[in-house]
This record gives sequence, structure tokens and C-alpha cells, in this order.
Amino acid sequence: MKVKIVNKSANDLPAYSTVHSAGMDLRANLEKEIVLKPLERVLVPTGLFIELPEGYEAQIRPRSGLALKKGITVLNTPGTIDADYRGEIGVILINLSNEDFVIRHGERICQMIVSSHETVQWELTEKLDDTVRGAGGFGHTGKQ
Repeated sequence: MKVKIVNKSANDLPAYSTVHSAGMDLRANLEKEIVLKPLERVLVPTGLFIELPEGYEAQIRPRSGLALKKGITVLNTPGTIDADYRGEIGVILINLSNEDFVIRHGERICQMIVSSHETVQWELTEKLDDTVRGAGGFGHTGKQ
């Protein structure tokens, strides 16, 4: 699939790290570094603008290494970029560690996955079909 992209950053375009990678790393586009203190959140610009085809979305997800090693994650995980959005991709990061984290220009801050989605048309009804599970939720499965 080809997707139009405008790159107003000094970074390379997002790319897959391996043949089987699902996500592409996005990089911070900064004029000066950001010091993210514990429990602080910040909107990090990427300098990227995309034009997704109808029926597709881009999901912004944390990078597992950054989350595990530094406690940095994407706050609204997954963030959704709709096909009709034309603004700059911004990433909301939060520091869940006890130490300051410095975000520098070009740092890989998240991953982006492009996937298809369906548009739902609701069918109003008075009753849903029965299942074995029924209304059980929040830890219900697996209980004997």
C-alpha cells in the first residue's frame, strides 16, 4: 500500500526495522530537548503529516524497550490517526519512572501501525443472541 507523507522534520521517513515488523518507529522532531519529569506528560511533535486511504487508521503505540527500560509510554495507547486527519502527528508521552527522561531530536519515541478497520452500522434490537459466556466479564472467563 502506498501512503502519501509530508516530512517537515530532519529525520528519515518511518521504516520497518525487519521484514516481519508490524510497526515503524517514529522520531521526535525537536528544536531543543525536552526534560520529561516523573509523572509529567508532553505532546512530542514528529514533523510528519500523512494521508491514509479511506478504511484505514494509524495506531500510535509505545516502544516496549523505552517502556521497560525507562518507564516512558504513550499516554493514550493506542493513539488513533484517522484517514481524514491532515495535521502533524503528535505523540503524547508520559514518564512513569522516578527519574527525569530527556527526549532529544531524532529519538525513537513510539511505533506506528497502519491497519484497516470497518465502519459499523448499528442494528437496533431488543435482545442479543445467547452465548455460553453471557454477560460475564472482568475476569469471568477461566473461573470454574
